[in-house]
Amino acid sequence: MPIQEVEKIWMNGELVKWKDAKIHVLTHALHYGSAVFEGIRCYKTVSGPAVFRLKEHIARLFDSGKIYFMDIPYSQEELRAGTKEMIKANSLKECYIRPIAFRGYGEMGLSPLKSPVDVAIAAWPWGTYLGEDGLKNGIRARISSYQRISPNILPPMAKATGQYLNSIIAKIECLQTGFDEAILLDYRGMVSEGPGENIFIVKDGTIYTPPLHASILKGITRDSIMKIAGDMGYKVVEEDITRASLYLADEAFFTGTAAELTPIREIDGHEIGPPGEITKKLQDKFFEVIRGHDENYKHWLDFV
Repeated sequence: MPIQEVEKIWMNGELVKWKDAKIHVLTHALHYGSAVFEGIRCYKTVSGPAVFRLKEHIARLFDSGKIYFMDIPYSQEELRAGTKEMIKANSLKECYIRPIAFRGYGEMGLSPLKSPVDVAIAAWPWGTYLGEDGLKNGIRARISSYQRISPNILPPMAKATGQYLNSIIAKIECLQTGFDEAILLDYRGMVSEGPGENIFIVKDGTIYTPPLHASILKGITRDSIMKIAGDMGYKVVEEDITRASLYLADEAFFTGTAAELTPIREIDGHEIGPPGEITKKLQDKFFEVIRGHDENYKHWLDFV
């Protein structure tokens, strides 16, 4: 999906023109993938624009940096304030937000510790990641032949740029074989997640999702859906899920900042069916929450 340009990007503490937000070709992160980032959404709510769970996203950015020995030269509060300042400067009512901390220009080689750490925050209007039809009617997924990175290869708990080559190649494979999205298995052959989404299934009224040890990213939308589902009276279980369990699921869906809550109607040619009752109820409630219609979750909204 093409990026829609806006006026300003927050870069190293200053608002700069979109076209002036540039880096040197010898930037360390460009050569080695030595950057950490987040994907966040700002929604138009009944009380004005609000960033969904901004505090948790920025905290995860710092956790990712810590895993990679990257000291981000700003406080979490400064980056939260910078995010809202940038949204205001661009007069955005609704947008996708991309904060990134990266090893900058100055050193080359695999030891990154002397490279400066630069930070930027950009935002632009971005619609539904897997399509409006997919959001309404569900998407077709396939098990990727590529394995999800494992904890002793790269830390799945970190949201780091270089790690997403694993996701990119799985995404390309699924698109070239006629599917909408991939599902990756972990190093044990258990279900892990999508290239950029966590996965849930429903069986006999219970909601299941892979645990942290299944090489997943600890998704913030995942956490939100688990809390919402629990509040609605559903039982949510974190446990290992087999490939066959996907095929036998009553319902299935992806969650993520970009994907929001997208139903899965087919996996590897096995029909799951149109979005089920629990999936639709969770999806409806999630959109109520992010639009500010439920006071019980107002604390998740950081108003611009």
